[in-house]
Amino acid sequence: MAPMPHSARPDLCLSPNFALILRESAERDAGRAAIVERGDDGVRPTTYVELASRAAGVAAALAARGVAPGDRVVILMHRGAGAAAAFFGTLACGGVAVIANETLRPRQLEHILAHAGAKVMLHSADLVEMLPRSLQTDALLLDAESIPGGGALRPVERTGQDVAQIIYTSGSTGSPKGVTLSHANLWAGARAVTSYVGITSADRLASLLPFSFDYGFNQLLCAVLAGATLVVERSPMAQQIALTIREQRVSVLACVPPLWLQLLAAPDFTAAPLPALRAMTNTGGRLPVDAVRRLRAAHPHAQLFLMYGLTEAFRATYLPPDEADAHPDSIGRAIPGAEIMVLRPDGTECGPDEEGELVQRGPTVALGYWNDPETTARVYRPNPRRPAGAPDAERVVYSGDVVRRDAEGRLYYVGRRDSIIKTLGFRVNPDEVCEVMYASGEVAEAVVAAEPDEQRGSRIVAYCVLREQGDLGRLQRFCRVELPRYMQPARYEVVGAIARTSSGKFDVRETARLAAVPSQVAEAVGT
Repeated sequence: MAPMPHSARPDLCLSPNFALILRESAERDAGRAAIVERGDDGVRPTTYVELASRAAGVAAALAARGVAPGDRVVILMHRGAGAAAAFFGTLACGGVAVIANETLRPRQLEHILAHAGAKVMLHSADLVEMLPRSLQTDALLLDAESIPGGGALRPVERTGQDVAQIIYTSGSTGSPKGVTLSHANLWAGARAVTSYVGITSADRLASLLPFSFDYGFNQLLCAVLAGATLVVERSPMAQQIALTIREQRVSVLACVPPLWLQLLAAPDFTAAPLPALRAMTNTGGRLPVDAVRRLRAAHPHAQLFLMYGLTEAFRATYLPPDEADAHPDSIGRAIPGAEIMVLRPDGTECGPDEEGELVQRGPTVALGYWNDPETTARVYRPNPRRPAGAPDAERVVYSGDVVRRDAEGRLYYVGRRDSIIKTLGFRVNPDEVCEVMYASGEVAEAVVAAEPDEQRGSRIVAYCVLREQGDLGRLQRFCRVELPRYMQPARYEVVGAIARTSSGKFDVRETARLAAVPSQVAEAVGT
């Protein structure tokens, strides 16, 4: 019989302080490895009892420095056991955890520290030492790695609606905003994913994405909730990642599309079976259909979960794995406990295959944006279809994403409402253009952007990384055959790499900026 997920325990489901999941795992799975990571002395495990002790030490150190329930604590640490202990220790003393991306520079860190009103910043000493200048902040800087363990973990009482975490977005469209999550949000999100992916204490989950990214962080939450093992790999190299997956017998692998494309180009990942791998999950963007089919061919024994989520609601949809082959372009249906609406601008429900805005209600919908009531009021609004018995104050989140729903209820991502390209009188979804480029077999990575054009309205520009034997001429010819004229890129630019955000997603704006430097450019013929 498979081990029971901890999320099935009714007493845990009712526990308000989310740090209690670590205490429970430490009591039940004391000697099991909670986190495995590579250090200077090789690969080393941290057991659940050790992780809980480290978190207890952090909680005591914060309380001794005056951190009270509701105070914000920024965490700037290497992804691994230390950062996990800092997070759970912050929650245990009643604080609000704010995980900062390890690659941020002083200006971005200072913005987060000031905007969050942080009282303390827990850090890895080397990350602070590597900054090009000292941080200008009123927050107390505390070397978390030097804090000793503190014995048993005793989280303070919190209510489900108390703030547990602030997640700052990557800020690709301006200053990052802080999405505010409650303890109840964390419980609901971790329980939902653990449930439909079927994560148990027997699993080993790969950690390849930053903890500052909600999807990367969710691997930690699910592992601890289930009493599973989190395998941390910090190398960005696909070959090393593939080696770690094999050597550490990873059973659950979560990636964003750019990382999946890198792994599909690594022979160590595709050429030989990975017998321990049982589940693969994707979110953070639509995975090209060609990539879905290649993943299924490489590892047919592993279930593939195609998902969609937004930080503002933590988790949203998933496609059951048995539907992936027939509907490789779908993001599925609502996660357990959530409801997804597809609405017209007037708030009415769209019909089958009609495009509309994705609006979500349910227990994972966040509290709003930290210290930003105006944006909160614009994105988090009263439920336009409040069901009988729902609280009067219930709010739903308007995602800004355009989707459609088929007759069977499956959802399909169309694109960001503000990223649809209007050209020659048509509306063009950039992902559809990229889909054709990938299908050509000539490109390893691709993004599409728009440039102003007086005659067209906008001009479509394709930025691509060619495969080793890829040819730009063949790519252009393929697109002219497979795309209608209005969808064909007016210009192709071959680049060495597609820029990425701090969460590992493709960064279209930064790619376009970098490509302004002279490179191999070909004007499309006949457009």
